[in-house]
Amino acid sequence: MAVNRQKLKLLYLMRMLEEETDAEQGLTMSQILERLEAQGITAERKGIYRDIEALREFGLDVRTYQRAPVEYALERRDFAFHELLLLVDAVQSSRFLTQRKSDALVEAVKRLASARQCALLDKRLHVEGRIKMQNESVFHHVDTLHEAIRRHRQVAFRYVKHDVNKRPQPQGGGRIYCETPVCLIYSEGCYYLIAYNEKHDSFPSYRVDRMQGLRITDDAAVRNERIATFDAATYTSRTFSMFGGETMPATLLVEESVMSAIIDRFGKDVESAPVDATHARVHVTVAASPVFFGWLAQFGTAVRLEAPSALARQYADYLRDIADSY
Repeated sequence: MAVNRQKLKLLYLMRMLEEETDAEQGLTMSQILERLEAQGITAERKGIYRDIEALREFGLDVRTYQRAPVEYALERRDFAFHELLLLVDAVQSSRFLTQRKSDALVEAVKRLASARQCALLDKRLHVEGRIKMQNESVFHHVDTLHEAIRRHRQVAFRYVKHDVNKRPQPQGGGRIYCETPVCLIYSEGCYYLIAYNEKHDSFPSYRVDRMQGLRITDDAAVRNERIATFDAATYTSRTFSMFGGETMPATLLVEESVMSAIIDRFGKDVESAPVDATHARVHVTVAASPVFFGWLAQFGTAVRLEAPSALARQYADYLRDIADSY
């Protein structure tokens, strides 16, 4: 049965305001009437005034702007324009998104904007040289892992890395990893699963996009005090590029020129004390790993690893091995 198009007037008016207006640009009464007529809907000014009041009563922030001529516009939206810019930039710069998924998400974000704002967003839709994932398995994996955590079940999967020919190769001879999922962490453009390994009483991390055949098992997840008190924020502040290792306190002698980089890595609340006008002694907890040493090496002599002495010797050996290889 055909719907009386007059009954759709209010819906068309709402969509019109959502798609074509914002705080900078509205629609005049004449434009509103013309657009409704194009949809086969006849209307008069008094009726539109009542409809606008109905939309306001419904909760839409429809404003009347005393311009020449008077314009009507939806001013307040779920997201401000600068927030939409942040969302688009975040989507475009995310490495774990394939280009297809990235484009689809950007289009979804644009539906939250007016036509004028969409045109401005289009000018921002370019990220030079951004490396993207080649498949979308990560999305299904993230859903599966969240479901496993919710149901308190272990997960099983194969884990792969790439060989010299860039081919993915199963680790551990293709064995099935069975782990208790603890939480998901997004770090440096990738998703990681932090799991609990009961055999080693440890928290290994796995790149979600490198999992194959991920499934939820019937085995109940391990529960203990370590899992219950696991702090993801503390874990990420101590690991580098999600490479785990034995955690230990360390003391760094830091030049003022790189203090901002230290704060970026460990946070503004990192424990530190001035040594002189240009140096500070910083106390941190780190997971010893080659990635930590690589991070440290970028600062050259501007950061000196003072303690513990055993870790400092490991760092010196790391640098010496690199130098000896040339």
